[in-house]
Amino acid sequence: MAARGTDRALLADFLRARREALQPEDVGLPRGSRRRTGGLRREELAVLAGMSADYYSRLEQQRGPMPSEQMLGALARALKLRPSEREHLFALGGHSAPRRSPRDEQVSPAMRRIVERLSDTPAVVLSPFGEALLQTRSAVALLGDYTRFSGMSRYLVYRWFTDPTQRELYPTEDHAVRGRVFAAEIRAAYTADPGGRAGEIVEALLAVSPEFAEVWRMHEVDITHHHDLKRYLHPQLGELELHARRLVDPDEGQELLVFLAEPGSPSDEKLQRLVMMA
Repeated sequence: MAARGTDRALLADFLRARREALQPEDVGLPRGSRRRTGGLRREELAVLAGMSADYYSRLEQQRGPMPSEQMLGALARALKLRPSEREHLFALGGHSAPRRSPRDEQVSPAMRRIVERLSDTPAVVLSPFGEALLQTRSAVALLGDYTRFSGMSRYLVYRWFTDPTQRELYPTEDHAVRGRVFAAEIRAAYTADPGGRAGEIVEALLAVSPEFAEVWRMHEVDITHHHDLKRYLHPQLGELELHARRLVDPDEGQELLVFLAEPGSPSDEKLQRLVMMA
């Protein structure tokens, strides 16, 4: 798409501000003892974006050609921009932001730092559509690796209604309510944007799962059982009763699920053993 008009000064200011706000540890770089200021250096960001340090420096200095859509996309990824920030960057560069693909979903730096501090706790970051974006090792030990899937199978609700192995995590008598919960969750995303990704998931499920179609017709939006103590089945440890506490990132729409047991309970002991197994 052709450029719609640009503002070099605003683009330079925005890039500089976002670069200085991003910390080395946010992108896996060591801080080092000689770093006198916070934020990333220009040359570090250039490497992350796959461009020369001279090219990036000219952008911040309001010199040289305006970046292409490809360059803006690379900068957005390197800067770990939120969706709204990404759209703003493209607008400053004179382009419309392309529609994000399912694999463009990124865990925010703040959420990633929280997960890194939960190394001894099962925790998973989910997209608004139920796609696992990040798991702790103990969450993989509890749930399996949810990040390995591709296609529609990335989404938990799709796997629930199409892959029988997904249900092995729960006792059989809990399957009906779990299906209703998953359907209610995707309905919330669908209501917000029926023409977007949630709509694609719902359309795919209606085409292949009569069970989902039946649950979908119930139009449930609030399942009270969702926050109750839930039972999980582990092949080595047996049944665990766990709470899944939620932390929501309002900017990204992502949520962090942290799995906790009642202190001193048999499930708490099993959870400690699970952490050691991870």
